[in-house]
Amino acid sequence: MTMFLPSVLAASLISVSPLPVGAIEPVQHRRGDQDAALSARKQGRTLPLSEIERRIIPTMKGAEYIGFVFDSASAVYTLKFLRDGNVIWVLVDGRSGMVLGRAGG
Repeated sequence: MTMFLPSVLAASLISVSPLPVGAIEPVQHRRGDQDAALSARKQGRTLPLSEIERRIIPTMKGAEYIGFVFDSASAVYTLKFLRDGNVIWVLVDGRSGMVLGRAGG
């Protein structure tokens, strides 16, 4: 019986993949968002992300900025924040820098 538990633990460790299935996809998705945002900026269609962040982050008192998603079709940045365990999304027009809406939090 005492050998059974270590054997089960060892087998479970061997069968576990070091990365969960799909773990690479979010990283690739973020890279695509960054590329699309840069391309839109270079074409003069949007403000730089740094300008958007400079305007929005200071307004989110007590929240941690955790990243963004860029929709190249609509030129909308969705900035993501975390406050007290809740995710807050701030939608920002990439052309004007105006806040379009907030969700969560």
